[in-house]
Formats: sequence, C-alpha cells, structure tokens
Amino acid sequence: MGDSRDRVRALDRLRGLLVLLMALDHANYFVAQRHSSGEYWGGPFPAYPSAGAFLSRLVTHPAAPGFFFLMGAGMALFEFRRADAGWKPRRIRGHLLLRGVVLIALQLLVVNRAWELSPGAWSLTVYIGVLAALGGAMITAAWLVEARAVFLLIPAALLLIGIELLTPSPHRWGSGFHPLLRLLFIPGGTRALWVNYPLLPWLGVTFYGLAFGEWLRKAPDKAMRRSLWIGIGALLLFPVLRLGGGFGNIRPQSSGGWIGFLNVVKYPPSLTFLLLTMGFNLIVLRFFYLFEGQSSTWDPLLVFGGSPLFFYLTHLFLYAGMGRLFTPGGTSLPGMLLYWLLGLALLYPACLGFGIWKRRQSSGSLLRLL
Repeated sequence: MGDSRDRVRALDRLRGLLVLLMALDHANYFVAQRHSSGEYWGGPFPAYPSAGAFLSRLVTHPAAPGFFFLMGAGMALFEFRRADAGWKPRRIRGHLLLRGVVLIALQLLVVNRAWELSPGAWSLTVYIGVLAALGGAMITAAWLVEARAVFLLIPAALLLIGIELLTPSPHRWGSGFHPLLRLLFIPGGTRALWVNYPLLPWLGVTFYGLAFGEWLRKAPDKAMRRSLWIGIGALLLFPVLRLGGGFGNIRPQSSGGWIGFLNVVKYPPSLTFLLLTMGFNLIVLRFFYLFEGQSSTWDPLLVFGGSPLFFYLTHLFLYAGMGRLFTPGGTSLPGMLLYWLLGLALLYPACLGFGIWKRRQSSGSLLRLL
C-alpha cells in the first residue's frame, strides 16, 4: 500500500479488529470444537445450545465481508499511489493480478493443509475458502481499478441482488450442480470440490470497497461521513428485511427469538447478512477515523491490521496445533477464550517483526505480496 505515512490508519485498525474476530472464530473451531456447522443457503441450519455459543459466532461475522471491502478500498488506494509514483496502468494491474494468483495458490497449497488438521476426518480433495475468493475477486476487480465509483456501485448492486434471486431454493440442497456454478455462486459441493466462498457474491462487496476507496482518496473526511451514515442506514434496513422474511433473507428464519432473528445466511451472504455486518464495519471504520492522527508502532490493531496475510497463514496452524496438543476433545467457551488470547500474545511479536521487515522492502518487491 505504499509508504506508511500515506496509509489510512482507520482501514488498518478495522482490519486489525477483524483479524482478531476471525482468530476467535478459528479458535472456536480448532480449540473448543464448538463451531457451528455453517449458515448455508440449504441443509440443516445451525442451532445453538446457549446464547454464549451463538454470540461467539455472531461477533465474528463482520470479518469476511470486511476483508473483501477493505481489499477493494486498498486496491483503489494502491492504484492512486502507484500511479502518482509513476507506475503505468499495465504495471499496476499486473501487480494486482499476480497478488490474486498468489492468494489462490496459498489457499490450495498452504491453507488447505491447515484445514487438514481439523477436528475429525478431513475428506475434501479441493476446498475453496476465503483466500481463494479474495484472490479471484482481486483478479476480476483489477480490470476496474481505475473506474469511477458510480460505475462500480451499479455492478455491485446487481451482483448482490442477483445472488438473492439466483440462489436455489433450500430444498435443492444436496442436488448436483456443475462445478462452475459452485465456483461462481452456489456454496456447497462434494468431497471432490467444496466451495464456501464462491466468487460472485463477494465480488459485489469488493466493488463497493473499490468505490469507497475512490471516495477516500478524493475527500477522506467526506468518505468517512458517508461511511457512518451508510452504516447506520444498513442497520436500520436490516430489521425491515428480516421481519419481512422474504427477499433479502435467502431462506426463512430458522427459529424464533432473538437468536433466530440474528441467525442469518452467510453462504452465500444474504442481503440481511451484509446489512448487519457491513453496517457494523462502516460505523466502526468512522469511529476509528477519529484517531487517524494517532499512531504507534506498538498499537495491536495496527500491528495485526498491517500484516493480515501473514497473520492468517500463521494463526491457522497455531490454533490447529493448540487443539491437537492441548484440547483434543475440545474445551469450554471460557477455556477457548484463554487459548485465543494466548495465541494473540504469541502472534503479536511475530506480526510486529514481520510488519517492520515488510515495510523495509521496496515498493516493487515481490516480497510485499505477502
């Protein structure tokens, strides 16, 4: 993203917060072994034995959409800064395309090895997770990185609405779908290919991030005011669509009460899921912008938010190892929180050192792809 003096630290702080929430979700999976089965468009919807079990999942939901949004915003800012430094459009696009390929390769060659350490038997040949989807979205969005915001918001809206209309009825869960349809917009699959993060639903969030990045580079204060009001508007629209129970939900509410009301479809992300999570993200982003002038090398959110890929790759193996060595039969949620915090304490100096080393690399270095 360029010189650290040019960074929008609110973006890094939000990314750092989302990294912490993501780690909580994966500690829940590997260490506590109490992770939900997944909020899919079909099949059994997760039921939770307690409010604590549900909340431990709910608070982690902003991570995935936040990563796609922040990636889009980062791409727009990267294009602006590199163009200002004299990079030609072809070089900028080539860098982004290469980074997207690296993300997909890391998913298939590294990250999936971590998931093989999962509790129980791992029997998937090819798994398409969040890193592969981020890579695919980056490769696609790289061709539009110079587009104006208005031309990005239209395809973003069409994608988000289209997914609501095209996602199959829940009763078709278990049906055979062509692998290309799985990769594009229908999560699920077989042992040969399982897709949690198809490209198109998350590409819409990336396009919105690109548009926000253009707003940000033109008028940061105005962009952050928009962030607040759009976030508030999203949270106000959420209960309207949720209470309606139809369009925007992908499938009907699974149960009554407040847990059922907040238990929304993530795979693929329903409009209600995105309104709830991105509403939170945009409001928090505006809050972090209040501290834009304050920075510290030791700030945990900036440390983690400045090295998200390094954190992602290392934390999976760390928590998987903890689960294998110390909690092979799982543990309680309070016990899991201690392991989560221990993992963060171990990862903090590693991310701090990695971030310092990475910033010393030249702007054109391939090492900055990490």
